Amino acid sequence: MNSDFEPPPKSWSILSSVGGVVTAVMAIAGLNFLSQYLSRTSPVQKLEISTSQTVSSTSVAESVARLDAQSVVLQGTPIDQNQLTASHVPYIASGVGALTVQEKAIASSAWLYFQHNWNDQTGLVNSVDGFTSVTMWDQAAAIAALVSAKELNIVPRAEFELKMGKMLKTLASMPLYKEELPNKVYNSKTLLPVNYGQLEKREEIGWSALDLGRMAIWLKIIGAKYPQLRPDTEAVWKHWQVKRLVKNGQMYGTSAVQGKEQYNQEGRLGYENYAAYGLKLWGLDVKQASDYQSHTAFVNLYGQGVPYDQRDYANSGANNYVLSEPYILDGIETGFQALPKAYADRILAAQAARYQATKQLTAVTEDNLDRSPYFVYSSLFVNGKPWATITDTRQQYNDLRFLSAKAAIGWHVLYNTTYTHQLFDFVQTNLKSNQGWYNGFYESLGQPNRTLTANNNGVILESLLYKQVGQPLTVWAGIRECGGGGECGGRGES
Repeated sequence: MNSDFEPPPKSWSILSSVGGVVTAVMAIAGLNFLSQYLSRTSPVQKLEISTSQTVSSTSVAESVARLDAQSVVLQGTPIDQNQLTASHVPYIASGVGALTVQEKAIASSAWLYFQHNWNDQTGLVNSVDGFTSVTMWDQAAAIAALVSAKELNIVPRAEFELKMGKMLKTLASMPLYKEELPNKVYNSKTLLPVNYGQLEKREEIGWSALDLGRMAIWLKIIGAKYPQLRPDTEAVWKHWQVKRLVKNGQMYGTSAVQGKEQYNQEGRLGYENYAAYGLKLWGLDVKQASDYQSHTAFVNLYGQGVPYDQRDYANSGANNYVLSEPYILDGIETGFQALPKAYADRILAAQAARYQATKQLTAVTEDNLDRSPYFVYSSLFVNGKPWATITDTRQQYNDLRFLSAKAAIGWHVLYNTTYTHQLFDFVQTNLKSNQGWYNGFYESLGQPNRTLTANNNGVILESLLYKQVGQPLTVWAGIRECGGGGECGGRGES
């Protein structure tokens, strides 16, 4: 635990643990909108669980729960030191190349979300379908989606330049928390800094360093790949007062609680390292936040030694979720330059091993739900519990664990195995809607999680862009890393 870490109040613990998670409270605030589109969605095929005999879904869930509980062994199998060092040569997956007709259709379907949730007034995109609220994490997903749509020939160049120009000009002029950094959430139509669900009342509630770390990566990709837009991306960065994002090599965010600001270290293994990579690209000192070994231990899950952060809720006041998404984003965007690929190997292998033992397809991460509690962290391991699905306040909802669409497609483009093919095919069969891809499929309920979000559809689009260009996206864009205070450029659009 960082010596300067001050855990926030329990109701705000979400804000100091992982990136992109400020959408969780927004999801609850937008539950009325979620309920509205539930009634207009079409039925989809139910998951068939293979068992040796016909049993009730309750019995299957109980059987899986028993196997999950038995799957954990502490101490877990560590990874050899020579495998831990992040490669200086970004990882290139096998099987990359031109998209199939099927994959092009998946990308086009994902883009429908952004067509339905684009705000002409600001160029910002709703985080959740039909709810005019956005975080910087989800706006970065929208930027990724727009770049992908342009490069996959879904939108023409003129539309791309118009939309991207509007987005960047808004980000370079929007009101900031204390005139320092972007507020955690905005009204995506009016640009008003707001609290969750209170879209008409101006309220500055703090910033998330982790959300801004993801935005930093995408600002660099835009500036390097499209030189004509580089002045606009640099204007965004100059609009921010970035000094307080880091302290002693760690990343910090703020929360305004009852009128008093809290300044907290942010991040746990996974998102911490991924977001730090983005801030490093802009020359900030994130040496401690980039360290993926100091706080890491291993737990065996179905025989696979999975890395986790020892700074859990009991000893630090923040949850130490082990999730798929940070490893997928790191692989797709940087080629595993923020985290060792060996960590991602183990996290995917544990999910595949769970399938072998339970016949339950598994691709878990955090996301919005279409029912209460409206946002959960579907984790491999968290706070000492295996395969736990919890809220930020640690309430357990294992009955709402779901296969994530973005995780399934992301793992497939990175690894292209027999198991990831099954995940990929399952998403196509079960999770398509007429406004994008649903977030996932509930294990126990045997039905879709019909939430539609910018992040889910954005990750799907950038995953398919990665497959087509055959390189991590920072490499494809031509980004060069820089040291503290240095400028990082790129080779430009080809």
